[in-house]
Amino acid sequence: MINSLVFPRPSGAFKFASTRFDGSRKSKYSKPRMELTLTQPDDWHLHLRDGDLLQAVAPHSAKHFGRAIIMPNLKPPITTTAAAVAYRESILKALPADSNFTPLMTLYLTDKTSPNEIKLARRSGVVFAVKLYPAGATTNSQDGVTDLFGKCLPVLEEMVEENMPLLVHGEVTDPDVDVFDREKVFIDTVLQPLIQRLPRLKVVMEHITTMDAVRFVESGEEGLKFLFSTVGFLAATVTPQHLILNRNALFQGGLQPHNYCLPVLKRETHRQAIVSAVTSGSKRFFLGTDSAPHEKQRKECSCGCAGIFNAPVALSLYAKVFEEAGALDKLEAFTSFNGPEFYGLPRNTAKIKLTKASWKIPDSLSFSFGNIIPMFAGETLEWQPCVGENADMLNEVQEVGANKG
Repeated sequence: MINSLVFPRPSGAFKFASTRFDGSRKSKYSKPRMELTLTQPDDWHLHLRDGDLLQAVAPHSAKHFGRAIIMPNLKPPITTTAAAVAYRESILKALPADSNFTPLMTLYLTDKTSPNEIKLARRSGVVFAVKLYPAGATTNSQDGVTDLFGKCLPVLEEMVEENMPLLVHGEVTDPDVDVFDREKVFIDTVLQPLIQRLPRLKVVMEHITTMDAVRFVESGEEGLKFLFSTVGFLAATVTPQHLILNRNALFQGGLQPHNYCLPVLKRETHRQAIVSAVTSGSKRFFLGTDSAPHEKQRKECSCGCAGIFNAPVALSLYAKVFEEAGALDKLEAFTSFNGPEFYGLPRNTAKIKLTKASWKIPDSLSFSFGNIIPMFAGETLEWQPCVGENADMLNEVQEVGANKG
């Protein structure tokens, strides 16, 4: 719900030409202040890590999101239901005492995963999906799948029976394939044959980065007409970084390690295609931040880790994207409705408010083990999220300020 007069810009005005943008620039329509009230969102792709890092970052996601699909790529990976239950308990202990955040656990698919493990996962009530990492594709994926059809087909068939979604890191790892082409090649050689073979397997193509993925999910490519009868079985998550940044952001002004993630950022034409897809109102796309924290020294080194920590800023950035596209009326479905519908879960009942109020992102977040650099560190954003009582307090303060002005 939009609670004040909105003056959307035409979609052609949407541009993010560099890694820095003037989020503090004031519109000539600065009053009345715009406010959005949304059903509390969920994050359908989140890395919380473990140990001290878990303690540090979990509250940032819990502050804004009601639930999150938790990635299982720890060391060692979460390959069993028992491990998922134990990891869930660790997450709950890391949350603030008054938090209602619910972690939705996943299993890490390996060549040795058994169909019985899928049955145990479904019966547990805490495991909601299975994650496919092609071996070597990203952080802690060395234990991932080496032969999906040769070694995992019985598990995939059991997932169909249990209505358990497969979450896909959609890149091939063949060193002869260019890093910028790995998503398209994965679609052509793995994902399309998989869905043809198991059309009732629920599949989420995570953190999509290309127009090829958009077309595939929308079932628009030639040869994918059969997917029109299985719309409810294929979806995609989209990150803030792939909506806002293109691959130039890796190199402007020097090498930018805090803009490095996997899948890697792509050309501007791909970014524009993803923006058009998510702001179209399609139910096949939903929020998944892929917030992936690393300590600063592990990013700023000779062989830096892939991952962007965006949990503190994700909602502000999604709102920015939808506002610039003239599609604020479609933001709530993307953040709060499409994901639960795909997973067969109820929508959250809590609300969150986004107020058009400038706020500055910290340059870094300091913890006992070191620093974490958030996405767009030091920049100013225009949309400020607030939940529950804090949202009401913010609204009251703004009303008082407006009356005094």
